[in-house]
Amino acid sequence: MTTLPKLPYGLSNFRQVALEEYFYIDRTGYIAKLEAHGRYHVLMRPRRFGKSLFLSMLEHYYDQRRKPEFEALFGKLHVGRNPTPLANAYQVLVLDFSGIDTSRGIDVLLQGFAFRVEYGALSFLERYGYPQDAINAVQQQSLPQAKLGMLLRYVAQTGQKILLLIDEYDHFANSLLAEDMDAFRSAVGKGGFVRSFYETIKSATQAGTIDRFFITGVTAIMLDSLTSGFNIAKNLTFEEDFHDILGFTREETFSLIRPLVEGCKLDAETVMEDVTHWYNGYRFHRRGHAIYNSDMVLYFADNFDHKNCAYPDRMLDENIASDYSKLMALFSIGDQEDNYRVLEALVTDGEVIAQQQRRFDLDKTFGRDEFISLLAYVGFASLSGGDGNDMRYAIPNHVIRELYFQYFLVELEQRNHVDLPIWEVRNALRALYRANDIEPLRSQLERVLQHLSNRDSMRMDEKHLKVILVTLLFQTSVWRLQSEPEVNRRYPDVLLRERSPFELAGQHLIELKYAKKQEGEAGWEAKRQEGLEQIAAYRALPEIAAMAKLHSWLMLSDGERVDVMEVA
Repeated sequence: MTTLPKLPYGLSNFRQVALEEYFYIDRTGYIAKLEAHGRYHVLMRPRRFGKSLFLSMLEHYYDQRRKPEFEALFGKLHVGRNPTPLANAYQVLVLDFSGIDTSRGIDVLLQGFAFRVEYGALSFLERYGYPQDAINAVQQQSLPQAKLGMLLRYVAQTGQKILLLIDEYDHFANSLLAEDMDAFRSAVGKGGFVRSFYETIKSATQAGTIDRFFITGVTAIMLDSLTSGFNIAKNLTFEEDFHDILGFTREETFSLIRPLVEGCKLDAETVMEDVTHWYNGYRFHRRGHAIYNSDMVLYFADNFDHKNCAYPDRMLDENIASDYSKLMALFSIGDQEDNYRVLEALVTDGEVIAQQQRRFDLDKTFGRDEFISLLAYVGFASLSGGDGNDMRYAIPNHVIRELYFQYFLVELEQRNHVDLPIWEVRNALRALYRANDIEPLRSQLERVLQHLSNRDSMRMDEKHLKVILVTLLFQTSVWRLQSEPEVNRRYPDVLLRERSPFELAGQHLIELKYAKKQEGEAGWEAKRQEGLEQIAAYRALPEIAAMAKLHSWLMLSDGERVDVMEVA
């Protein structure tokens, strides 16, 4: 039996991963490409995509003090067999801007930013043996740009050159954008301490003290806001040659899944299909292939139940859910109603079309194209095609779809002042997956619709009706929920499929029909007949006919009342 690899889920220290022989996808081949491509680079990728581990790898490769460990760290990797002339050539300054408090005003933000700069600066000075007066001088400065400037002055005196690595450069800015736009402009705009900090970096590159830098983040919003103060970096985010620099390819993911399920009755290809459904789908160039979120895949592997050969109970990692939930605050930038329509179109139509925006000027209009491009940066949408001008964007995978519908439930309550106790919704869903009883779900849907029907601003059509139903269904993850899946060129509204490790009372096909009130009983009967015919056609398809314990439901509504019937 194949020995299972040690999984580095949650680890971002390259030395630990390398020396303790954790599972590692070799990305060191990109080092030579980066060196040939220029000196100053930024790379944006969604949260939990392996950015910190990649930066740690660069740190250990270039650090002068790591030279005695080079063979142990890199000997088995591509760059160990093909080192570049710059291996172990630098003093490396590492800064991490995650975890800065943005909720208590600009002064607290400044203190947090300065602390992060000081922490990195003091670690650097101590690691490379600088005198105590250098440490004291940095500590005596209050502003972050002054702390960095003081460190650079001492480095310049030695003639050394620095490699600067910045992780999560925009972490605090993304939170600040949603909370306080004025504070964002104050910090990042002209005269702000963040812009001054990056102007200090730019000056140090011109002086030669900072020879190279590599900066990671999630969005380009703050980078673009710095513009004149920091316009020297090459953005690798959408470059085809660097498409696979982070995340896992299909082949790399399968190399982890295959030994994971060896000895189980599970088929590795079937497991890969499920992993693909949940965690794949990220494209950063229109000609790129789909990339898997590496942290999501590692979470699945780390929580796979080897004893029972079963998937994790929760396919969505709570840590990832927390990170992405914070990013949802960005949905409030610009026109919130327009943004909501974009999100609704994504979940109902499957994709949206926009002109890709690589720069954001928050002093000008932040419109539909900007919002969709922002969704792509943070990982809530991904390229699915296009001609280089008008690009198509889709929801990348089931994890993100599940997060959307958690958001929609909150929006449904807040926008329409309706109270939907989550325990009642989940009890209704429990009745369906444990006893094939759809009545409580019908009642919940009708309750929502009757509330909405009293609101003058309410619009209703079949797509909007389905958004509400699917929002309710997504409040449990026991099913593999598919909304309008393609089955032999037909598109049933909802399929609720069994998934490991849950054994459910049944699987379900739900066809939803909307009958306009003004069409009366004749319209109602016509829609009922149409739904029955569609269900019969779906059930005749081999893939659906093969579904065990299948229950087929026709759900009919006029936007206020809901009737449901099981179709044999």
